Amino acid sequence: MTHIEERLSALEAQVAALTERLTSTPAPPDTPPAPEGTFWALDGLKQRLPSDGTGAVLYTGTVRVADQHYDWQYGRTVDDLLDGDWTELAATLSALAHGVRLRLLREVLSGRQGTGELAEIEELGTTGQLHHHLRQLTAAGWLRSVGRGRYAVPAERVVPLLAILAAAGR
Repeated sequence: MTHIEERLSALEAQVAALTERLTSTPAPPDTPPAPEGTFWALDGLKQRLPSDGTGAVLYTGTVRVADQHYDWQYGRTVDDLLDGDWTELAATLSALAHGVRLRLLREVLSGRQGTGELAEIEELGTTGQLHHHLRQLTAAGWLRSVGRGRYAVPAERVVPLLAILAAAGR
């Protein structure tokens, strides 16, 4: 068995053990019973991973907002994630750590893409503040300029953004 095959086999074993632990944990009292096939995405991931690795993280989504459709899937091994330099992600994540910026992203995703439309929303502050937040989101890659005074969430960021929001809400 090659080194890669050994690592993949170990990865499969660890994901299986984690899945067993997660599925054997009792649900909180107010949680309805899980339907058959609840972990269908996880089951598919486990089939593709070696049992001798440390696991993997996969996020995927299919999203329709403001007449746009996005399909996205991305995965990384746990080893890759743990070996990476997390400090490089600070600016990208900190751009999301502001209520006005999160509101801006929601509005842009919902179809309000022009600075004029966005400036009409009182909670977003003054025009100067609005432009400051738009620059922060653009610099971090969460927004892209798509014309004079118009912005869009890049397609490759829509599902990751929603995955972050889903994870933060747990």
